[in-house]
Amino acid sequence: MTLLDLTARPAARLANAHLPVAVVGAGPVGLAAAAHLLRRGIDFVVLESGDQVGASIRAWGHTRLFSPWRHLVDPVAQELLEATGWTLARPDRAPTGHELVAEYLEPLAAVPGIAERIRLGVRVTDVSRDAMDRTRTRGRAAAPFVVRTRDGEGDVADATYRAVVDASGTYLSPNSLSSNGLALPGLDAVADRVLPALPDVLGRDRATFAGRHTTVVGAGHSAANTVLALASLARDEPGTRVTWAIRTASPDRVTDSDADGLPGRASLGARARRAVADGRVALLDGFETVGVRREGDALELVGRRGDDLRAHRTDLVVNATGFRPDLAPYREIRLDVDEVVEAPRRLAPLIDPNEHSCGTVAPHGYRELAHPEQGLFIVGMKSYGRAPTFLLKTGYEQVRSVVAWIDGDVTAAQAVELVLPATGVCSTDAGDCC
Repeated sequence: MTLLDLTARPAARLANAHLPVAVVGAGPVGLAAAAHLLRRGIDFVVLESGDQVGASIRAWGHTRLFSPWRHLVDPVAQELLEATGWTLARPDRAPTGHELVAEYLEPLAAVPGIAERIRLGVRVTDVSRDAMDRTRTRGRAAAPFVVRTRDGEGDVADATYRAVVDASGTYLSPNSLSSNGLALPGLDAVADRVLPALPDVLGRDRATFAGRHTTVVGAGHSAANTVLALASLARDEPGTRVTWAIRTASPDRVTDSDADGLPGRASLGARARRAVADGRVALLDGFETVGVRREGDALELVGRRGDDLRAHRTDLVVNATGFRPDLAPYREIRLDVDEVVEAPRRLAPLIDPNEHSCGTVAPHGYRELAHPEQGLFIVGMKSYGRAPTFLLKTGYEQVRSVVAWIDGDVTAAQAVELVLPATGVCSTDAGDCC
């Protein structure tokens, strides 16, 4: 499918200039998009499925990010905040997710002009063109977008927009525990024993894990974080055990971190390596999960190890296998995504995790994010599909370029600049590089 040339101001922008822009997601990148739209005087609505801004970050908020504050704040958002008296404290310190929300996202969401445009508790279920399914072409670019939402009461509403900027992330759509990517057989019967990535092992969820055997599935930094927290819990809570199940022969992407330019991430890898070496963490390597079943009060993960099937007995499972983009709302929209990474086709080769780390991704903007559907942009972590090489600084430059294009400022939209820290090799666990 050939992408349209977006270097000129489209007629659709003029035809629908009276309509707002839909920003999907009130996380760091979504609120950065809101800041840029506000700065340019473009009307917008932020649609957030959670009951609070930064809802997904709050779920893993006890976890410390690898990047320091200076890489986590959008420049235009910072200017808007500083006009209210806000200051960026400790720019060289890496905050926790909770600190990112409390000290940055909540103040940004309260900025006049942004606060009154945020709608919480509404999930975007579908996007289309007004009076057009995906098969109709004539007049398509001039038709406004229709965004369908569902609120907590189940009420459905449609609204029209001039453009859609989807910054909803991937946290709510984890990869499967199954090594082939399909739904894991038997999962529905044991769903109460399977937890999402980055549970608060030493805080909110302590009682869930204390005195039990937990198996963490996944080879990335999110898995390593949880493994280390469980190993720490085991020192204080008798009977607590942890197994780290990975598909590969060793967790090299986490533990081989000598060249990592993010000290916090390098330290995590070194600590995980020691925990395995001294026996505090049992490593189940080369384990290709194919099923799960309940066995009395315990679970059994069934997997291939070499040519043999093996049953691994455990009490709980943490799914730390990474994330994938939820593209289901775009069934009636014309997308052009890479068939492997599930990122926009022009962006995919720039973020291929086999070739790039967080810090070697080339600067990119509206051109690389464009789809055949003019005015639709998937940005932030979701734009990276299944690739784990995302940094918030990258997302901020994405929305700066995209919003300039929406405004018809092609010169600014094309002037993409980005200086990233050298960050070594990313893991295969999406979101780790944030």
